[in-house]
Amino acid sequence: MQFTIEVGRYNPEGTYAPSASAPQEFPVPWDKAPPRRYQTYTVDLPEHAVVLDALIEIREYQDESLAVRCACRSAICGSCAMWINGHAHLACKSKLQAFTKDGKTRVESPPSMPVIRDLVWGMEPFWKKHHAVTPWLEPKQPVPGPREEYRVANAAMDNLVQEVSCINCGCCLMDCESFAINDNFLGPHALAKAYRYAADPRDATEKQRLGSYSGNGGIWDCTHCYECVQQCPKGVAPLEQILKLRKMAVDAGFTNNAGTRHADAFAESVRESGRLNELTLMPKSTGFFNIVGQLQTLPSAINMLRAGKLPPIVHHKIPGVQRIKTIFQRIGGRFKK
Repeated sequence: MQFTIEVGRYNPEGTYAPSASAPQEFPVPWDKAPPRRYQTYTVDLPEHAVVLDALIEIREYQDESLAVRCACRSAICGSCAMWINGHAHLACKSKLQAFTKDGKTRVESPPSMPVIRDLVWGMEPFWKKHHAVTPWLEPKQPVPGPREEYRVANAAMDNLVQEVSCINCGCCLMDCESFAINDNFLGPHALAKAYRYAADPRDATEKQRLGSYSGNGGIWDCTHCYECVQQCPKGVAPLEQILKLRKMAVDAGFTNNAGTRHADAFAESVRESGRLNELTLMPKSTGFFNIVGQLQTLPSAINMLRAGKLPPIVHHKIPGVQRIKTIFQRIGGRFKK
């Protein structure tokens, strides 16, 4: 069965085959990434072949200059993570038939990561964020003796099985929209690892971890784009772990941040009026006495005014708002009031 593969080529030396296309830039927010030149190849493979089979076929029998990184071919090592048709996937797990769109499959290194050559990208940003969350246990006292182990309830460890499945492939970070516009964001993979250690009953630094994760670039900078959930090849669902960390942090008292204030303002508005008061949401999230932060939001407010999107000055309650308050009362928790 014949398949057409369009490969995004990048050579730091600037030399390309005559058949390569003209440089093509990526759209915003990846417009700062080096442009790629695309070369098209045709391969004859079985119908069950995966994208990695095609790339190895090209490298071995058509173009030995093609750089591609791979190892296990079993979706375990994560080495072959790349962009396939504009999203992050493992090449060894992606069936060619499923990824053939308009008669071809496009593969390239992710524009959100530094490119080394062709399909090989640098993992420095990934590992920097990984190490930033202290991905190891700080032993809780008393530390067991040399011939002993910590005794932990099975249920406590079952709660961490999902996070332990991470293979550090980087797919979630590649497609993360928050990371694309804010490279200070720790990223979904790092925060999923962060939950794995913060929620481990053997760790002695839970509160310190939660305080660190609640700062700038941490758990509250996630915008819920769900790309990490969709692209993770192992079902880790990093967003779910980020939400768990948020609850742990708030329960631990780390509430003096824009994220918690935003959640409080959102809930208060819906509870008291039955609808969101967009006029007060931003100033309450920023903090009324945060003068510098308030001034920084002025350009956005002016742009909304120019575009005719300024929320109503007078905010009205919906009829029967008491029913909404009853729901809050029944749910209980932080937003009960």
